[in-house]
Amino acid sequence: MQMLRRLALASTVVALSLAHAEAQTTTSETYTPSVGQRGKDVVWVPTHQELVDRMLEMANINENDYVIDLGSGDGRTVISVAKLGARAHGIEYNPDLVALSQRNAQAAGVAERATFVEGDIFKSDFSDASVITLFLLPELNERLRPILLDMKPGTRVVSNSFDMGDWKADDQVRVEGDCQSWCQAYKWVIPAKVAGEWTVGDGKLSLTQQYQMLSGTLTIDGTEHPISDAKVEGTAISFLAGGTRYSGSINGEQISGTTGAGENWTANRAAG
Repeated sequence: MQMLRRLALASTVVALSLAHAEAQTTTSETYTPSVGQRGKDVVWVPTHQELVDRMLEMANINENDYVIDLGSGDGRTVISVAKLGARAHGIEYNPDLVALSQRNAQAAGVAERATFVEGDIFKSDFSDASVITLFLLPELNERLRPILLDMKPGTRVVSNSFDMGDWKADDQVRVEGDCQSWCQAYKWVIPAKVAGEWTVGDGKLSLTQQYQMLSGTLTIDGTEHPISDAKVEGTAISFLAGGTRYSGSINGEQISGTTGAGENWTANRAAG
């Protein structure tokens, strides 16, 4: 009798376990997120597809890009990137949204190029991305700012609705049409770090850098000229000094380019 009771109890436990597993599977596979539901740092609000498309257009996505979406939600941005032929990866804290994104990618036929992982964006390594997309609050954008600025020059960052504080955007757009809220996008290009002293022949280029904006002086033939209209975009640099436009490309410790008159110029970072 005791053996029969044990068998009955074991059968009941197994049945309950299977029922629980089946219920979990059913719940997971039918999971539908609610607009405004709480997440770790933000509430979930889906990005309007028209804005997603515009953001990717701003970022000039091509098939060689690797796009990482920070806080990827239901996966629509990552999946949209994959449909363009590029690889994309989403980092999302909510495991149900991760599973939903994976199902959405599978249904869209892009699961090989659209991947997702459960994780905290502030504990994740996304340094190998060529494009970062995000829809976070301003204070989170500013927490990410120093991490983004240490990424490879030329990396593009596109944000839905929220800017980066005093780091002014290189471009911004607003979509109209069916998009009624959260319809603004901002873009930044990670600038190369050029602050400091550079030698230009027998002269000197002194640069002060605030994000992508530059100020400083160019000393040529003993005459010091203040620079103006100066900017770094990725590894491209441009400034005006002494009535001459200087444009160039930054390659590590050297800048090389041409003037508006077609003359070549080179600058080398000064020792120390």
